[in-house]
Formats: sequence, structure tokens, C-alpha cells
Amino acid sequence: MSKIAVIVTNYVEDIEYTSPVEALQAAGHEVVTIENEANNTFTGKNGGEFKADLGIADANPEDFDGLLVPGGFSPDILRADDRYVEFTRHFFLTNKAIFSICHGPQIFIQTGLTKGRRMTAYTSVVPDLYYAGAIVEDKPVVIDENLVTSRTPDDLDAFNKAIVETLN
Repeated sequence: MSKIAVIVTNYVEDIEYTSPVEALQAAGHEVVTIENEANNTFTGKNGGEFKADLGIADANPEDFDGLLVPGGFSPDILRADDRYVEFTRHFFLTNKAIFSICHGPQIFIQTGLTKGRRMTAYTSVVPDLYYAGAIVEDKPVVIDENLVTSRTPDDLDAFNKAIVETLN
């Protein structure tokens, strides 16, 4: 099965982290949570406490088959850190699986690789993607090759189904 990296930090939307991770694990995939430091505890927007498996300085994107970027305020924080941007850029450049929901695609903009890619995101992120050259669609899930994006927690069932199917 596949090994999936999850990049995340404080203020992640709890359910947008836990639900896809559970779906991936239930399908037999290995999920590795990456934060600033290994074993760091980070806190979700809704008060959940989670633990990182690996620190970004020790994370090699070559070791992973896919990337998950949950939403909340976490992606906005991560996109200000070049280590996470470069990590994300690797998945675009190698055409590996990339999954993101809600505010998650914010970090995609920093990679400079959104032009011409079909995707969706939370309402307030849509104009940013559009101005960065993405082709934005207002659907629960948008699939563009190995890039799977979704809008909100209301779309999690469809998103989780699509990410698992993409890896099969």
C-alpha cells in the first residue's frame, strides 16, 4: 500500500485532518503526520490535540507516494515556511498523488504550479487560486490527474472516497 505524508500544524480543521487520515488507514495506507518537529503536539481549531510523527527537517518527499494537506488555518501558516512549500512542490513536479480540502490549496499557490490545474477550495481561497492561474470548479470534489481537492467538511465523504480510489 501507499505511504502518505500529511503536512499540518496548529489550527488545522480537526475533522479535515482526522477523517481523511482514518479513511486512508482503513484502506491500508500508511499515514505519516509531519509538523515542525517529531513528536510535537499540535492543536486543531476545535481543540483536538494531535501528535506529529516526523519533523519537516527530517521529511524526505521521495519517501512518500502521496501528500495530504488538510484545511483550517494550518495551510496559511505552512505556506510561509519554505520547507513545506518545497516539500509540496515535489509532489506536483513528480506527479504524485496530492489531496487537499478547504483552505489546504493555499500552500499550492506558493509552489507556483497551480496554473492550468483544475481544483476547488473553500470560498475565500477560490479567488486566490483563480488569480494564480488555476481552473476553479465549484464541486464537492475536483480530480485533475493525481490532484484531488475538495471544498468543506460537508464534502468529506466524497473527498475520502476519491482519495482512496486515486491510490487504488
